[in-house]
Amino acid sequence: MLAIQLKDFGHADQLYLDEYPTPEPSAYEVLIKVHATALNRADILQREGKYPPPEGASPLLGLEVAGEVEALGEKVTRWKIGDKVFGLLPGGGYAEYAVMHEDMAMPVPLGWDYTKAAAVPEVFLTAFQALSWVGKLQAGETVLLHAGASGVGTAAIQVARSMGATVLVTASSGKHALCHELGAMHTIDYRKGPFLDEVQHLTDGQGVDLIVDPVGGDYFGQNIQALRRDGRLVMLAVMGGGTVSEVPIGPIVFKRLQIMGSTLRSRTRDYQVALTRDFVDFAYDKLTQGELRPVVDTVFNWQDAAEAHRYLEANLSAGKVVLRIGEKPEEIL
Repeated sequence: MLAIQLKDFGHADQLYLDEYPTPEPSAYEVLIKVHATALNRADILQREGKYPPPEGASPLLGLEVAGEVEALGEKVTRWKIGDKVFGLLPGGGYAEYAVMHEDMAMPVPLGWDYTKAAAVPEVFLTAFQALSWVGKLQAGETVLLHAGASGVGTAAIQVARSMGATVLVTASSGKHALCHELGAMHTIDYRKGPFLDEVQHLTDGQGVDLIVDPVGGDYFGQNIQALRRDGRLVMLAVMGGGTVSEVPIGPIVFKRLQIMGSTLRSRTRDYQVALTRDFVDFAYDKLTQGELRPVVDTVFNWQDAAEAHRYLEANLSAGKVVLRIGEKPEEIL
């Protein structure tokens, strides 16, 4: 098969398309003919050599795919050849074929194309995990979502709204309209300076119940101040830096705050299967009916994977960046 590979760790120009061994499905796996995959920040970190795949996973980039079932492992019972599926992977999505455990695959909703389906798994499962499983968000609570126009952010706005929460987000001003359209009650332009004063103003000085933060760095101290009593902070990444200084710890004690870190890729398969099933129960009908929807910013041909990575790194996107898989360049035909 053909796959996007790395010459060496580094910049986006290290990506190239060439032949690679086609994976073989194990007993409980399906082989998927991939039609679309989507970019994630984790792909950039792995490309740079900062985020190795879990043990036993494909070394290829790509954490989510949508396509058709091409072959079945000998013990697969949930799917048949030709079924249209999408789902989460530990790696291997930037390729013509990928293998997925049968319990991780979800049926592509009727009427959806593969581009739309590929934009769901990583961001919606991450958002659902952070809000429901880790953050324990309840109806009537207020949640602050940082990077509200990112892939995870656009998913989290919708999931939180569907759970009955009031949603505040930080995002650049040019992306506020999208956040409001998806269900955010208030938007804060992080480029204008610290967000804390605006959060306190919008909540009448009470603060928020839950914060989901992929930024870290200087946001951490403000997050602590912005949480109300018994508030929860869920850290998803440290895009803004992994260290902080001079953060008051008194509020953590006296406001009884909970600070939690969360990842998804490194979780056990049993955990990911249980999360996928819970997400399907919560969200599948909402997705098919349009109450929840993936936000696709741009679709690139996989031959332009390097350009797609540069686009994501420049923070130009609002929602997901998708790679369309399958077209072969003339020199490989």
